[in-house]
Amino acid sequence: MDDSHPKLDVNTELASRRTGMSFQRTRLSADRTLMSVIRTSLSLIGFGFTIFQFFQRLREQDVIKKAASARNFGLTLVALGVVMLILGIVYHVQFMMGLRRLREEMAKEGLIHGESGFPLSLTLIVAFILLLIGLAAIVSMAFQVGPFG
Repeated sequence: MDDSHPKLDVNTELASRRTGMSFQRTRLSADRTLMSVIRTSLSLIGFGFTIFQFFQRLREQDVIKKAASARNFGLTLVALGVVMLILGIVYHVQFMMGLRRLREEMAKEGLIHGESGFPLSLTLIVAFILLLIGLAAIVSMAFQVGPFG
């Protein structure tokens, strides 16, 4: 490198580091978006399950004769929460794979260092666990079996 332009090298290095950090900020932003999806899905699943169980108990105690429409509404809310979570997970995974590809390309071109890791998202793991719980709730509610039936 030419020592006559040391300021240019420092500026290039700083720009490269800022660009590398922007990938981390974008990754964290995608995690926050997935957390919002999880929060909304959890609310739908929890509220739907509560409605289902409430009317199921009223029917079992002969307080009401029919509760099918309310129970179906509860089941629909749980299903909506699960579908929303599936779409959120798919979007998150696609976005993160694209971000990783872009980061790898920029690292190969020497535009960024690419030394820091891109770990698996704990938020994504929580989303998968909630998805499994939501699916178990749907099966349990629909067929009156399992831990939630």
